Amino acid sequence: MGKNEITIAPSPNGPLIVENIESLTESNGDIFPLRTPVIALCRCGGSEHKPFCDGTHAKVGWTDEKQEGRPPRRSDSYKGKDIIIHDDRGICSHAGFCTDDLPEVFLKKDEPWIDPDGEGFEKIIETIEKCPSGALSYSIEGRLHDNFSGNPQIRIAENGPYYIKGSIPLHDADKPESDEHYALCRCGRSRNKPFCDGQHWFKRFRDDGKVKPIE
Repeated sequence: MGKNEITIAPSPNGPLIVENIESLTESNGDIFPLRTPVIALCRCGGSEHKPFCDGTHAKVGWTDEKQEGRPPRRSDSYKGKDIIIHDDRGICSHAGFCTDDLPEVFLKKDEPWIDPDGEGFEKIIETIEKCPSGALSYSIEGRLHDNFSGNPQIRIAENGPYYIKGSIPLHDADKPESDEHYALCRCGRSRNKPFCDGQHWFKRFRDDGKVKPIE
């Protein structure tokens, strides 16, 4: 690890340890500056001082074990005339940009659920580049495209996960589909920890995505 490199490491059955990031981005876009080079972010969902850990995980016996019935981690490819769409259901955070923006391509109730010829590839690219979890990527003429964001950032989604972008290394045995952007569970219910798998929506996790500092 280089000096002052931003990193994220899930601690066993505990918080995310983040080093060298200067600020957090709240759900409304406000920037919360940090005063320390190392922070611990809650991922059990129970802290009274979200997003920071307050030790609740230990009190409630929370574990970060992966659960049976979880979506498998694999990249499925859907080949069209002009574009190949890649999808890893195991890390989809259910942000909804794909099915809401392009229902002709991303089909909620059909199998296969992706039709790469359902719309022009320019609109497909625009939609895929909104995917915050890294579940979706695409290839054109043999080149994989999975790098869409800029500066390093950790954004706290309202009622949802931590959205990471800007190529912040995740020090974990399980790797994101794209090292450049991914979503980490903060509700504590994901079946594919440390990644978000959309359980915050199913379990009705509620948090405004604002920083509640520990005094």
